[in-house]
Amino acid sequence: MKTVDVAIIGGGIVGLATAWRLSQRFPDKSVLVLEKENQVAQHQTGHNSGVLHSGIYYKPGSLRATNCREGKEEMEAFCDAEEIPWDQCGKVIVAVDESEFNALDTIFSRGQQNGVRCEMIDEPRLKELEPHVAGIRAIHVPETGIIDYKQVAERLAQRIQEKDNQVQTGAEVTGIVHHADHITIQTRAGEYSARQVINCSGLFSDRVARMGGSKPNSKIVPFRGEFFTLKPAAQHLCRSLIYPVPNPEFPFLGVHFTKIIQGGVECGPNAVWAFAREGYSNSHINLRDMFESATYPGFLKMAMKYWKTGVKEMWRSLSKPAFVKELQRLVPEIKSEDLETAPAGVRAQALGRDGKIIDDFLIDESDRMINVLNAPSPAATSSLRIGTLVTDLLAPRLE
Repeated sequence: MKTVDVAIIGGGIVGLATAWRLSQRFPDKSVLVLEKENQVAQHQTGHNSGVLHSGIYYKPGSLRATNCREGKEEMEAFCDAEEIPWDQCGKVIVAVDESEFNALDTIFSRGQQNGVRCEMIDEPRLKELEPHVAGIRAIHVPETGIIDYKQVAERLAQRIQEKDNQVQTGAEVTGIVHHADHITIQTRAGEYSARQVINCSGLFSDRVARMGGSKPNSKIVPFRGEFFTLKPAAQHLCRSLIYPVPNPEFPFLGVHFTKIIQGGVECGPNAVWAFAREGYSNSHINLRDMFESATYPGFLKMAMKYWKTGVKEMWRSLSKPAFVKELQRLVPEIKSEDLETAPAGVRAQALGRDGKIIDDFLIDESDRMINVLNAPSPAATSSLRIGTLVTDLLAPRLE
């Protein structure tokens, strides 16, 4: 049985960033990353749209706000040092009619409080930035950027292993056993012993936490985001990132246009309940996952509250014309024939039993485990900063 100082469950960008920060701060401690897939970054990280978020949306003082601002700078510095390409292409958040002005003002106020470089612009200025957008007012956020987070994750895994630590793939965790002075982690690749364990398992974070003896007051419910890409002939319709004014009560940002670092433009996502925690299509059904969500009081309460929004999202999932119509609110020239289907992603959304959406990062501690229970967007942007935060929590146990 391999024995290490710290084992991290989950080889997505948050788990890898945490392992990297730990190895930097405690070079004499052994670190092991356990990933159930045969490669790192195969789920939320690998399906990420690749936005370097500015932090404009988030409640001032929240973990999402503070970690996004600091994390973005750390991510940019890491990519510069590692010669990983990124582009500060900018973003506009667009109001298409006056009914959206109040929500736009709220976002702008948050941006100012969070220290985001942003500007409220009128229609003529918007047309200069995005000539094909149908908006009458917008927030311009020039510091928003794009990046390939899968490439970042792969580089982090490489750097971790250069420091004589290990990233073990094909190691799905099946059991966690506590002892007086260590934890045994049972996996499909064998058993491992660790003084401390960090759970960064994303879509399965609540299950792994319960496996380790914690009793979180929330449950992960998966939501699938479906995307299209613009064909080359239509890519001129989007110069940067174009976002609508989001519903302030709903945790998703609405259907938007995103330039991607590899080239091209992505359109989406909608947000529909996924029938599996790794359900990247309607046909992918996991009965355990589906039953667990469908019988969870928090999900039922949320569904009752947002049923109208949910019906619209499901309709856009089933109807390409409905999806196109939503895109045309922002860019009227978009036509159905301009779009090609792109891979979907699944978001791990933590819900409380009261039906409230957990809208901030959520970290739970016990004697020998730290559980990252909720790490929604901008977790990828914030990942290096989250890694520092978790390392700070763990440090007294290692010193």
